[in-house]
Amino acid sequence: MGILEEIVQEKRRELAGRKAELPLWELQRRCNSFVAPRDFEGALRPRPGRRVALIAELKKASPSRGILAEHFDPVALARTCAASGAAAFSVLTDEKFFQGRLDTLGEVRGVVDLPLLRKDFILDEYQLWESRAFGADAVLLIGAALDPSRLGDLLHAAKGLGLATLVEVHTREELDLALSLGAPVIGINNRNLQTFETRLETSLALLPPIPPGPVVVSESGFFTRADVERVVAAGAHAVLVGEALVRAPDIAAKIRELALLETEG
Repeated sequence: MGILEEIVQEKRRELAGRKAELPLWELQRRCNSFVAPRDFEGALRPRPGRRVALIAELKKASPSRGILAEHFDPVALARTCAASGAAAFSVLTDEKFFQGRLDTLGEVRGVVDLPLLRKDFILDEYQLWESRAFGADAVLLIGAALDPSRLGDLLHAAKGLGLATLVEVHTREELDLALSLGAPVIGINNRNLQTFETRLETSLALLPPIPPGPVVVSESGFFTRADVERVVAAGAHAVLVGEALVRAPDIAAKIRELALLETEG
């Protein structure tokens, strides 16, 4: 069994407990009082004078790298990233494998106005309501974790809730499915979800076939300006960066570097 299958199995067990603890009707009641979600898709389209948009990922740990930051403070990190040029945030909410928390969405929402992507393993419409109720503006839908009909259903349901989606792909087959479903934001994950190995070549291979229209995000594996330059030259509109920010001694400088806001030399 690969890591992805293990996570999905655990997520299904976890979901049953969450549904019993916080019923759907209560999530729907909470959502009734919320303002419209922020424009995640629009935030990822580079503005004049900007070559790439940067999604700052708030991530304490991962299955492959363990603890990334012992004294992880997502609120302080979000403030720094927002002030330094981030366009949006990815908030890890999976507890068992990434040591995330759903409540982090609300905590971060309280200090920044940028769109928030809930990064988790979304398998059920319940999780869409949950994401909205806890303050997310967008959700991650992982092509490798969903069959085609379920992916299409969740895309449609998210749109009905006003949630943006980032459909994540890793292979040409998954990319073709995302395009056929009309996904407005496509993420190419450079990390293999079975082995958790990272290769920028995944984005470099899948970017050229994507037609104009969708916003394309290259995810994971960015540590230097040169890394970002490679995928931007191939057609990426945005990059998602996590570990490099959490581990950086100067987070603001790393944001400026990876968002291509600093000149070289």
